[in-house]
Amino acid sequence: MSKILEMRQKRAETWDRAKAFLDEHTNENGVMSAEDTQQYERMEQEVVDLGHAIERMERAEQMDRQMNDPTSRPLASRPEKSPTGRMGRASDEYKQAFWNMIRNRSGHHLLHNALQIGTDSEGGFLCPDEYERTLVQALAEENQLRTLCTIIRTESGDRKIPVVASHGTASWVEEEGQIPESDDAFGQISIGAHKVATMIKVSDELLQDSVFDIESYIASEFARRIGAAEEDAFINGDGVAKPTGLLHNTNGAGVGVTTAGAALTADEIIDLVHSVKSVYRKKSVFLLNDSSIKAIRKLKDGNGQYLWQPGLKEGQPDKLLNYRLVTSAYMPEVAAGAKPILFGDFSSYWIADRQGRSFQRLNELYAATGQVGFRATQRVDGRLVLAEAMKCLQVKGA
Repeated sequence: MSKILEMRQKRAETWDRAKAFLDEHTNENGVMSAEDTQQYERMEQEVVDLGHAIERMERAEQMDRQMNDPTSRPLASRPEKSPTGRMGRASDEYKQAFWNMIRNRSGHHLLHNALQIGTDSEGGFLCPDEYERTLVQALAEENQLRTLCTIIRTESGDRKIPVVASHGTASWVEEEGQIPESDDAFGQISIGAHKVATMIKVSDELLQDSVFDIESYIASEFARRIGAAEEDAFINGDGVAKPTGLLHNTNGAGVGVTTAGAALTADEIIDLVHSVKSVYRKKSVFLLNDSSIKAIRKLKDGNGQYLWQPGLKEGQPDKLLNYRLVTSAYMPEVAAGAKPILFGDFSSYWIADRQGRSFQRLNELYAATGQVGFRATQRVDGRLVLAEAMKCLQVKGA
């Protein structure tokens, strides 16, 4: 039995004990003594800690698999020169020149000649195609919404997306009667490209050390910083110099349920699920803050079954009402007027990636401390294009 599976089973057993303890020590008014509450919270915290440990182990296992992948393939036949060869940012010449620029190697004029096809408007250089794919993959690992939402790639300018504003209908008619016209009405949503940037500092010594994996370091730092900014904007963005988030009051998910009080109830979460049309519920997912799960773990449905269920198998997610449960630190906590739960088909939220992430080496900015700065930028936008596929739960205001 793998260690991860063993940990998952241990977490499930701990949760079963916590549920049994809760059922046994809760009085008819749903209240426990202070001592019993402390005991239950210790058991619940163990479930949370085991969940975090499982996530760390799964990430480590994934990284091990990636590190064990071969970096090159043996020649199975005589190599032949390609009649066309890779051009532009996909060429080996551009890739070599880009990393020479990062490490400050080779002559400046040689670098300029090779990199001129990838110069951006701000003096930086677009990263090679192969490395851009690495950055996109790293972003998906840091920003969970990139694995849930629809990703489109744009070249330049705003992109107009046609959306159905209203649907046509069918009618019953008499034999040889006139069939009434009923057409779909279409609208448009515009997706642009907002700039997000970060400054990455590396010491001169590390840059000159050929053993130091500068490619992996920049990719991980770029993904960690940009991914966090993206995830926050895709949820809470106001659309001003940043994407329009899922919780935007006007262009985000509509309110499916408003709670009757300050606390969440099982019926309200069930009502949230049914506020989304059944055609979208097939691929729907819950998104909420990790702290909100604590309030939900104690909730039961009408049959006495707990709404939250831990994933038992390796790679299996936790579920809420049998729907996948995803957490984000950028979702609001349960508070008056907040929207702590999103539910729906997240593929209805489109993320527009502008092709060409760029880096600029800044030699002088941190020279006094023996460091080199790298300005990393990308352009991205996000919009909910099908509002009826997503709903949120809002807590009653104070």
